[in-house]
Amino acid sequence: MLQLDGQPYLARGLRAGLLTALADTPVVCLLGSRQCGKSTLAAHLDPDRVFINMDDAAYLSVARKDPQGFLAELPDFVTIDEVQRVPELTLAIKRSVDNDRRPGRFLLTGSANLLQLPRLADSLAGRMECLYLQPFSESEKEKTPGRFLEDWLSGKITPDITGARPPKRSTLPERLVAGGYPEACLRPPERARQWRRQYLSSVIERDIRDVAQVKEGADLARLIELLAHRTATLLNVSNLASDLGCARATVERHLSILEKLFLIRRLPAWHDNAGKRLVKTPKIHLCDSGLAATLEDLEPSMWLSERPRFGRLLESFIVQQIISQAGWSHPQLRIWHYRDKDKVEVDCVITKGKRVWGIEIKLSQSVSPADARGLERLAGLAGSNFQSGIVLYDGADILPLGRAGFLAVPLSRLWEL
Repeated sequence: MLQLDGQPYLARGLRAGLLTALADTPVVCLLGSRQCGKSTLAAHLDPDRVFINMDDAAYLSVARKDPQGFLAELPDFVTIDEVQRVPELTLAIKRSVDNDRRPGRFLLTGSANLLQLPRLADSLAGRMECLYLQPFSESEKEKTPGRFLEDWLSGKITPDITGARPPKRSTLPERLVAGGYPEACLRPPERARQWRRQYLSSVIERDIRDVAQVKEGADLARLIELLAHRTATLLNVSNLASDLGCARATVERHLSILEKLFLIRRLPAWHDNAGKRLVKTPKIHLCDSGLAATLEDLEPSMWLSERPRFGRLLESFIVQQIISQAGWSHPQLRIWHYRDKDKVEVDCVITKGKRVWGIEIKLSQSVSPADARGLERLAGLAGSNFQSGIVLYDGADILPLGRAGFLAVPLSRLWEL
């Protein structure tokens, strides 16, 4: 079990970005899945801000019946938690901000993606900045700055060979199964699994009412369990519909709901022709590896016997780490995957404008130039726009790998740097 002493929720990489946004934007919205630490971070950001939680039945009732009057009774600078529960409130916030554009007036948090909820997004267009808080990254757990992505993109990661050392037992099994939800990380493994199951049941039965008119959550529960077994694979909606015994349109709608609740992500396909990216098949990832492991009944003791399943789980885990670090260091980055007709793949493609980087992910403690085959293909397509490529592996040294600009980098550097 991870030992997170003191106030584990507060040392978040996104904190500085949140303060920056509040310094120049009237409405700032902190978005992320339930129980990822949004409320605690928002509540402790400024002790002088009044904190209103829309999970409180009394506040919720008044805000829904009389949003304008409710807002009028609040101070000029306020935090409103779980705002997606009261979409009626956003029009009142718009009117208030139009009369007083001082920055930092409203800090909102939401467990659903407001940009995918038309009533909320349209009301605050041009007045609101959204930041996305992920569950704990490994660097946040280890209380390190989480500079791997920033250092790599700026060319600061270079070969570092310390010599042959006996292989160590990998810490990956425990990390993958633990995931990043703070409450789960504070529990022993069996209790953490039980927490995740209760968490998922609560989110599906309760929060879907805030984002969609869905009467029965059982279909959503079946879908996300099926997706857990297919995490880090190409999304095939027709196969999902067949396996679930429902219409393709229903599956598409349910996928959209799970995305709005930050439980899954569709990673789009990269192509050298920007227009073609829109028609390539995305990959599906569960956002939290611990939740995926629970739904797959994977435990650390299965590390050797279930390598293919752990390999897919590792890919989703690394994508999540990269997205987390991008959120506080390079929020303008875009994340993709690459796969061509020859089934040559790159697990994670990063772009900034026309510049392209690639990441391959390997479960093994050794690496060879053949592991960079996908990166070679990506580099050829990107041409002069290609910056560098790395193969993340479970070893100890940073090694040159084939052509210039390719490196094999230990996975642990994601949270050690």
